[in-house]
Amino acid sequence: MNTNRLSKTLAAALNAQMTKEAHASQIYLAYASWADNKGYGGIANFLFRHAEEERNHMMKILEYILKRGAEVKISAIPAPHENPASINSCFEKIFSHEVENTREVYKLVKMSLEEEDWATWNFMQWFVKEQIEEETLAKSLMDKMKIAGGEKVSSNALYSLDRDLEKTPDDARSALDVTAANP
Repeated sequence: MNTNRLSKTLAAALNAQMTKEAHASQIYLAYASWADNKGYGGIANFLFRHAEEERNHMMKILEYILKRGAEVKISAIPAPHENPASINSCFEKIFSHEVENTREVYKLVKMSLEEEDWATWNFMQWFVKEQIEEETLAKSLMDKMKIAGGEKVSSNALYSLDRDLEKTPDDARSALDVTAANP
């Protein structure tokens, strides 16, 4: 008996999004490693924790695919982008990546709406909300850099930012603990 409740197109799109979330985790890992190597331990710590959050997003999709009876297909993850030239550039790259990920989430929402797959449409609403938070966070990092001088940021301002991000609470939780009401 076939227990799959996802169309081939939605299953393929969800599998692709799962890989994009894994790629996002790799990007954050790469940027965290770069920041740590440059001596920005607080920024690195923040980015390492965010890499775990992106991995949790990947796992959330993987678990959903399995619950719907479809096949999970693990694909190769593209290499992360080149290292940023500066902390300012790092945060700009993060923002651009999050905006692109939001576009991909919206495609899945639209596809589930068109297919009248209400379970998947409902599931994707969590990601819509999450992307608002992701973009807001990335924009706030860029705003902080802008206030501090952008590419001309002083070493004192970078030191303060590094210390602030080190103390930022760790929001990464297991995908199993996350719900639409408690992302």
